[in-house]
Amino acid sequence: MEVGKIAMIGERELVLGFKLVGVSDVFISEGDDALKLLGGFMASKEYGLIIVSDKIKRAMGSAMLRHTETMLQPLVVFIPSPVEIESGESVETLAKRVLGVDIKNVK
Repeated sequence: MEVGKIAMIGERELVLGFKLVGVSDVFISEGDDALKLLGGFMASKEYGLIIVSDKIKRAMGSAMLRHTETMLQPLVVFIPSPVEIESGESVETLAKRVLGVDIKNVK
């Protein structure tokens, strides 16, 4: 199985963070534009992993949401926006939950 590229779709603050850690295909987009972008990426099979803001997930219809949650290729992962992270779980907890990486012990 070919791994493919990684894409990030979301609001500016979230996307810029992923750009800083080396994800080159980042797209600042919200609402219907983001849904069209996501649909195009899923259909193209160019990406192996698509990281999407939870804010975009809330704008999805039930059929598209069901489709993204059951797909394996590409894998679509939803993450909270920076505002949601500040009011909820820490970045360390989020990284461990989403990525399976304990960033407190990374040197």
